Amino acid sequence: MDESLVSGIVMLVVMIAIFYFMLIRPENKRKKEATEMRNSLAIGDEITTIGGIVGTICAVKTNSIVIETGADRVRLELMKWSVSSKGVQISEDEKASESQKAADAKKSDSKK
Repeated sequence: MDESLVSGIVMLVVMIAIFYFMLIRPENKRKKEATEMRNSLAIGDEITTIGGIVGTICAVKTNSIVIETGADRVRLELMKWSVSSKGVQISEDEKASESQKAADAKKSDSKK
């Protein structure tokens, strides 16, 4: 066999392996974790949907869930695939404002 042909095949195999370990494998892991999280949803869990709706689960069905949102207790039926996370997600701006409020509270407590 020609030496350049062997080195070309080796380079191709290395590139495919790198592609697999850098892109495909982590994506499959994220999908598996998301599926497990969606299958473990239970009544009373707070969730955030991919559309940004925040609510508390009040019923779980095979492929869907029913959530209550806000103080007016509106109920929405959503597909399980639309749940992005358990718990309430907050933006970076909200995190900064909460940390500022906590710092202000500490200052006012120390002055008393």
